[in-house]
Amino acid sequence: MFVKSRDIKKAKLMMYLIPSAQKRTEWLKKNKVFFSMGENCYYHTKDIPAELYLLSLHDNVRVAANVRFITHDMIGVMVNKIDGFKQKYGRMKYYIGSIEVYENVMIGADSTIMYDVKIGPNAIIAAGSVVTKDVPEGTIVGGNPAKVIGKFEDFVIKRNKKTEQRPEKTDGIDKVIEYFWKNQSEE
Repeated sequence: MFVKSRDIKKAKLMMYLIPSAQKRTEWLKKNKVFFSMGENCYYHTKDIPAELYLLSLHDNVRVAANVRFITHDMIGVMVNKIDGFKQKYGRMKYYIGSIEVYENVMIGADSTIMYDVKIGPNAIIAAGSVVTKDVPEGTIVGGNPAKVIGKFEDFVIKRNKKTEQRPEKTDGIDKVIEYFWKNQSEE
């Protein structure tokens, strides 16, 4: 596991040098960058937390583009610089906290996950959410701050029904283009 500052700098640099999300994920796992990273994970974002050892990803976790894991704040640094506060209240410590993402979790693009949070299992974080509290098992959360907006199982059923007739990328690009654009090309 990376713990030295030079290793953290190397990990941050590698996130930008490795162009493929799949290759970045493989590199993160192989080098044991986080406290733990389970099987079948996908780490699309190029951002990694400042305290790498405070992030744990269990099996089958998907992290979309531009997700940020915040493992600390700087309030203590600011408060300690205020005249008289340190003498009156004592020195405020630098605050850090862990983030644990259980199995079968999807974290949508542009979300922010704050310290001291546990997510899932079987949970979805909607794109653009700010997660400040634990996310219960089997739920979908969204918003700022994120709140429960649905159930994981209901989403799976609804999505399967909605996409029942749609082709998949593996069916070939021509079939996908035909399905999504056939009405426009006829105009």
